[in-house]
Amino acid sequence: MYKTTGFISFLFRRISGVALVIYLFLHMWVIGSINQGPEVFDARLATVQTPFFKLMEVLLLAAVVYHGFDGIRILIVDYFHITEYRKSMFYAMFVTFVIVTIAGAVSLIIFMFEG
Repeated sequence: MYKTTGFISFLFRRISGVALVIYLFLHMWVIGSINQGPEVFDARLATVQTPFFKLMEVLLLAAVVYHGFDGIRILIVDYFHITEYRKSMFYAMFVTFVIVTIAGAVSLIIFMFEG
């Protein structure tokens, strides 16, 4: 099994990228249905307002935050040529990702139960 931070970063970045593409198509499917009439739009909107999709929003948040933070980390490593700090930057980025995701997830979950 691969245990390098580079492989972990690569794997998570690909998974989050695929998740974001799937979300994009689902979003276009719902919003695009407005052209088919209010009944179709309301039905599709009701589909994505279920508790399952509400919890999936937390995973969407995690994918967006990870993909964005890891992209910034890669830009810093490539632009400033600081390859000797790649591993420590990965750990710092990952801790920041976890903190931001937890903070956002708590807000989303509270909003789900209140609204």
